[in-house]
Amino acid sequence: MVAGVAQRLRGLRGDDSGQVLLLTLVFVVIALLLVLVVSAATGVHLERKRLVALADVVALDAADALADPGYYAPGAGQGDPDRGGLQLTDASVRSAVDAYLRAHPEATSAFADVRVAEATSPDGRSAHVALAAVVRVPVVGTVLAPWSSGVLVTAESSARAQ
Repeated sequence: MVAGVAQRLRGLRGDDSGQVLLLTLVFVVIALLLVLVVSAATGVHLERKRLVALADVVALDAADALADPGYYAPGAGQGDPDRGGLQLTDASVRSAVDAYLRAHPEATSAFADVRVAEATSPDGRSAHVALAAVVRVPVVGTVLAPWSSGVLVTAESSARAQ
């Protein structure tokens, strides 16, 4: 009787052969997919940070830009000391942003498509810039290319003229 039970147990143990290998393979595939997703998300996040830095630089450049008529106007800079006398306009901010992006194409080369969503001067002293860009997803971007050209990221920045 004991020999029969032992023989049945050996038969059950034989049915599980190869199960551990299959389970290990599934866990390895899941771990690799997780690493790919995390690296892709990290890449998109880093590209967004690069876009934020670009928006900061462009807003600062636009805040420093002055429209020629305002600079050469009689009494410019001698007005209200709190306002400074020189005013930024939406048009001067927009032209400064466009000029900077044209003059520095290397700043936008990492992105698939960059566009200026907003370039305004809300109070005449500060420049507000919003940029939108399409970012290529690293690592898995080639796999996703038939369905998507990338991920749309946005960044906003403001700079105040002194």
